[in-house]
Amino acid sequence: MGSSVRELAGATPATRDRYVDLLRVASLGAVVLGHWLMAAVTPDGVGNLLAVVPALQPLTWLLQVMPVFFFVGGFSHALSYRSLLRKRPERPEGFEDSVYSAFLRARLQRLLRPTTVFVLVWGAAALLVQLLGGGGGLTGVTLRMVTQPLWFIGIYLAMVAFTPPLLKLHERYGWGAFAGLAGAAVAVDVMRFAAGVPYVEFLNFAFVWLAVHQLGFLRADGRIRRPALLAGAGLVTAGALVAFGPYPLSMVGMPGEKVSNMAPPTLALLCHGLWLVGAVELLRAPAARLLERPRVWRTVVAANGVAMTAFLWHLTAMFGVYGAMLALDVELPAPASAAWWAQVPLRIVLAAALTAGLVAVFRTFERPAPTAPGAAGATGAGPLAALGATLCLLGVLGLSMVGFGGLLDGRTALLIAIPVSAPAAVAMTLGGWLLVERAGRGTGVRAGIQRP
Repeated sequence: MGSSVRELAGATPATRDRYVDLLRVASLGAVVLGHWLMAAVTPDGVGNLLAVVPALQPLTWLLQVMPVFFFVGGFSHALSYRSLLRKRPERPEGFEDSVYSAFLRARLQRLLRPTTVFVLVWGAAALLVQLLGGGGGLTGVTLRMVTQPLWFIGIYLAMVAFTPPLLKLHERYGWGAFAGLAGAAVAVDVMRFAAGVPYVEFLNFAFVWLAVHQLGFLRADGRIRRPALLAGAGLVTAGALVAFGPYPLSMVGMPGEKVSNMAPPTLALLCHGLWLVGAVELLRAPAARLLERPRVWRTVVAANGVAMTAFLWHLTAMFGVYGAMLALDVELPAPASAAWWAQVPLRIVLAAALTAGLVAVFRTFERPAPTAPGAAGATGAGPLAALGATLCLLGVLGLSMVGFGGLLDGRTALLIAIPVSAPAAVAMTLGGWLLVERAGRGTGVRAGIQRP
């Protein structure tokens, strides 16, 4: 792997924005580290350190960095889709369908191949455990929680699927397109908190995250010219909303809270995203100088090649460490006690080591498969790809909610008011991915995944 990383790093074009690659790795790394730190595991279950020590909740204003990842996604999606459009300037009949299906396949491939493997491995393991009569205690908690981070992949799938129409809106209206999505998020929260309209809050899963994604389009066109103003406005507005509105302090969900800024996302979280985007843009110049150093850039390249695999398996590693400690009769101190804090470095080192082992086993699935050319302008390729992406989105979100616990008991969770079981969610994910693959292979559009 070392030689291939060195070759990839050496072949990086001078025009590549290396800072975007760093932000992708750093944001996923912050999420992984945050999960490891926040988990307050005891022999009786799993809690949240931020609920145990509420004074730590302001740290989420720095460490809740998912908006940065979605912002980076918008930047990358704009460049990728425009690159495909430039490859066929003559625009034959069916061209847009071909480009859309090829774009979806190329962008989803690196995301869904490792996710599919993760789902199948954990599904088989969960079924075996429950057939053997297990599934209680920490094992049961693991089966329920290990799929929770998949919500992020579901949201990301929606961003990829909506990129072409939202990019057109951006090219026509610029900041106005972002303002429209942000205004919709404001309207949703007004209807939710002032008018008490039921279920309307779930619309902000789209409006808030797509607004952040839209900022990536603006970044791609060099239209974020005053990052300090963006950061300051976002920070001040988010602070005012928390101080005087119905929004909680934490930018991640807390157990038992009536209102969460994350699920569904709120206007306060959107303002938090503005603050983070402005802040990382202010760091762009010094970071770019750092990334010119060959060793630093090679590290970013290597991390980018396995980032999604590490994200998928990091909770598996964490619960594996806690399971081993319980099996060896190692005491689990009370969360936030002095002994608990003293144990933190050891737990993180062990979780990182186990994650590295899992990455070594599964990293091959994160490498994009070659795209075979087909007949240009395949009829119906675009709608077929869109249907596949929708099924993947629903399947992944459903699985993030229901988990793998209670497979033999028919356990379900509500997804848009419809009960979904784990087998049904897996079937939707696999079926959707097959549709995306089928649509993308017959397009004749070569869409390689840009890698550092």
